[in-house]
Amino acid sequence: MPMSGLMLAIQNREGEGSVIHRLLAVVISSTGLIGCGESGSPACVNEPPGSLITNVEVIDGSGSAAFSASVRISDGLIADIGDLAPCDRETVVDGGGHTLGPGFIDTHSHADTLIFEHPDALSAVSQGITTVVVGQDGDSPYPLAEFYSHLENAPATVNVASYTGHNTIRELVLGEDFRRAATADEIEEMQKLLVSELASGSLGLATGLEYDPGIYSVADEVLALARVAAAAGGRYISHIRSEDRWFESAIDEIILIGRETGMPVQISHIKLAMKRLWGRADETLKKLDAARSEGVQITADIYPYEYWQSTMMVMLPERDYTDRDAIAEVLDQLAPPEGMWMTRFDPQPEYVGKSLTEIAALRETDTVSAFSQLAEEADLMRQRTGERAEAIIGTSMTEADIGKLMSWSETNICTDGGLADLHPRGIGSFPRVLGRYVREQKLMTLEAAVHKMSGLSAAHMGFTDRGLIRRGAVADLVLFDPDTVIDHATPNDSSRLSEGITSVWVAGELVFKNGSTTEARPGQIVRRKPSAYSHQQAEPFV
Repeated sequence: MPMSGLMLAIQNREGEGSVIHRLLAVVISSTGLIGCGESGSPACVNEPPGSLITNVEVIDGSGSAAFSASVRISDGLIADIGDLAPCDRETVVDGGGHTLGPGFIDTHSHADTLIFEHPDALSAVSQGITTVVVGQDGDSPYPLAEFYSHLENAPATVNVASYTGHNTIRELVLGEDFRRAATADEIEEMQKLLVSELASGSLGLATGLEYDPGIYSVADEVLALARVAAAAGGRYISHIRSEDRWFESAIDEIILIGRETGMPVQISHIKLAMKRLWGRADETLKKLDAARSEGVQITADIYPYEYWQSTMMVMLPERDYTDRDAIAEVLDQLAPPEGMWMTRFDPQPEYVGKSLTEIAALRETDTVSAFSQLAEEADLMRQRTGERAEAIIGTSMTEADIGKLMSWSETNICTDGGLADLHPRGIGSFPRVLGRYVREQKLMTLEAAVHKMSGLSAAHMGFTDRGLIRRGAVADLVLFDPDTVIDHATPNDSSRLSEGITSVWVAGELVFKNGSTTEARPGQIVRRKPSAYSHQQAEPFV
């Protein structure tokens, strides 16, 4: 029979031999001061009255089997779980026999770019996401205190946590002179900036080592900054230095950072994005497991698509769009021209949605020349405006590799998407896993998938107050139909909502129901909670 927190506290004190507490327990139990029905449900005198979600199959996010229960929400928290009777003035929600899980946590989100323009965060909450972790790929809001202040004054539907981007602080220190290794003095300046951002609640350090200006950093620079994050109880997350040509050494680098600092390190959107790497997921996971067996706290996140979205230049590490041999290798090994679409091209917006093959035909040239021309035109516009002028979707992965990497015990689900994204991952990732990989392909159990979306994600980000359905946790919840949940967005229709996500609550407030957001904006700032690691070879500065 469920008990309130007060009854549990009383019971816990009995071991101290307190007669008073034992007598109080008897009195309260016999008079029904905390009970409110035949089932003995607690918290019926709560003000203001909360909600009771009934007739659901609860998947608590731990990986444990589903069970039938009701869940009581009070003051933004989960107050009780079990066979509960409604209390006076309590809102009762009939779950219709669907599945109730913890709100999903997107550990790699770009929601920060449009969170103030889209505070309803429809693309996120419509797929069950209640917490987004931003500041990814080395690029973060700066200063974080100001970003958080704006969010507190104008909250969104979702909770927001952020890393501090290596590229962001590197650009602040090196400016336009970034195509080189940083000096010791410059590294110290970056460390000071990082310390300040960590004090504002940053989760730790995020790198984007395939992007400017981080691509020009050496491993020692990254490690010096990572040590500062570790000393503050932070974490490290990385778009590693290469997801294709130098994938193996990039994995070695993040393992080294985890080994040297002792802090948790996470591979962002893990993938095998080159033909020569296809079929080597087992080999990759064996290396990661070996690192974990020696004490390195390495983990990963993943999105369930064979194609990515980024810039054309990210595929050219030398940043030379006149190198035809390099471009030919890209089109042969990294992304075929028929599997590469323009999602943004400011010089000629009519190219958006067209493949490189189609654009080459329009220009009456070969695909290598077309790629070179497009990259040059976009770069010239960027130089004039100071803004990025192009983006592409590239097909580089296989479903078999995605399935194996996703199934790893330390991989959680993410989107790598924004709130208005031309890649369908921004609106469909979580339902796609539940529908295609769980129900259709039976790659994993429903409980395992929900764990990878909630409890495991929370653990990987260091969140202790959400990610599980348990008493006292923040009442971030998602109600969905496991028999119908599925994604519908495509690269040609990237804003189409998924189906099967029935209702979403953030801090106990309903933010999404039957395809629409509500007016509630209960999103919270989730700041880092410092923790001690087994060893920290870290001084504040070099």
